[in-house]
Amino acid sequence: MQIGAVFPTCDIGDDPAVIRDFAQAAEELGYDYLLIYDHVLGAEHAEREPPLTGPYTERDPFHEPFVLFGYLAALTSHIELATGVLVLPQRQTALVAKQAAELALLSEGRLRLGVGSGWNWVEYQALGVDFALRGKLLEEQVELMRALWSGQVVDHRGAHHRVARANILPAPPGPIPVWFGGFTPPAVRRAARIGDGFIFGASGEPMQRQCQLLHAELEKNGRAPEQFGIESIVHYSAGPDGWHSAAERWQSLGATHFAMRTMDTGAHLAGEEPAGFTRPQEHIDALELFIEAVRDD
Repeated sequence: MQIGAVFPTCDIGDDPAVIRDFAQAAEELGYDYLLIYDHVLGAEHAEREPPLTGPYTERDPFHEPFVLFGYLAALTSHIELATGVLVLPQRQTALVAKQAAELALLSEGRLRLGVGSGWNWVEYQALGVDFALRGKLLEEQVELMRALWSGQVVDHRGAHHRVARANILPAPPGPIPVWFGGFTPPAVRRAARIGDGFIFGASGEPMQRQCQLLHAELEKNGRAPEQFGIESIVHYSAGPDGWHSAAERWQSLGATHFAMRTMDTGAHLAGEEPAGFTRPQEHIDALELFIEAVRDD
């Protein structure tokens, strides 16, 4: 399995040097990839109808994935840069395709684009997109982006998009892998139909059951499991024994990628204990302890 680290976007702070140090430490230690979460806006949860049920609020800072990865692409040489996940439907499709193509070009093909539908309807509203359409938008977006990444002139007329004989240049140096993420059966089924992989946001039994559903859906769609990526994320607080057992279990489920998260925001929703880090350097130090423990798994 490839070993990754979740960029602790809510905890790393805003010092560019510290952000650089985290990414370069991960690369020097032998991590295969960095995974970043995404939100454009934080929203107060109180007195919302419908309620906001996700783990992030107006108190949680997020670095913007494309801008951050453009910075890190220049400061690293071989570590993969993965979004996990970009909330795609709330964004303009052609613009995301352009940004992703440019990042893939400048990083020399190191981009893996993980996408999902999100949960924060306040964010959708602020960005001028109908939250109720997010699932239908997402599927058409992936189809359109792949067409645009070819560099060829595209004439697309879909339910939600119109591209009238236009293209994107420069094109990316090769196909950009599009993975999906989420916590629901519809997200798993969508990935099995049109995705290159799936990102499970935790490592416990609920996600393991979803992975079994994924295998069934891949078979239903006539897709070879060995050509589909599977990623699981374990929290640092699980400790070496927990890391080893999770890695072994997920490897038996066909996982190709295994990442560690030090950030505590949202840990309670996945039934995880917090790591309790209060300084950015603790997140950097954790990189070495984790990879030394799981490198040979």
